[in-house]
Amino acid sequence: MQEVFKLLPKMLRQEGKEEELTEAVVFAAWRRVAGEGLREHAVPFRVYHQTIIIAVADENWKKHLEKLSGQMLFRLNGALGQQTVTFIEFRIDEKTVVAERERLHRENISQFERDRVAMKNVPENVLKAAEKIDDEGLRRSFLLAAGSALARKTRQKR
Repeated sequence: MQEVFKLLPKMLRQEGKEEELTEAVVFAAWRRVAGEGLREHAVPFRVYHQTIIIAVADENWKKHLEKLSGQMLFRLNGALGQQTVTFIEFRIDEKTVVAERERLHRENISQFERDRVAMKNVPENVLKAAEKIDDEGLRRSFLLAAGSALARKTRQKR
């Protein structure tokens, strides 16, 4: 994923860039800068000129994020590799925020289900081999990759 984010500045510098591409790149950078904690409370809505418009659920979120906007703007442009955005506008739009929460929830459930299926397909000998991997995150990634590959192979045989 890191490699993808390293491409963002290059994508923005392309000649003849489209507004939709710029918006998509800025949205991706915003989600990365906002992080997990803000993702369902501060939803990128639109990029207009050099302003990113962020939907928030209520006045409290708006006031709180406005206080942090300078810091977030700095981090956003840092992630983009250039000063693409000059202002962050927070708008109260509960409908957009609720829709994003629902989308994230569906995404999390489907990821949970994919992981469950993958882990179910890991044979005992692979589980034993994985015990030798000290790093828990690496061990989990290894098991998920192995389980996903075996599940896919089983589906192809059908």
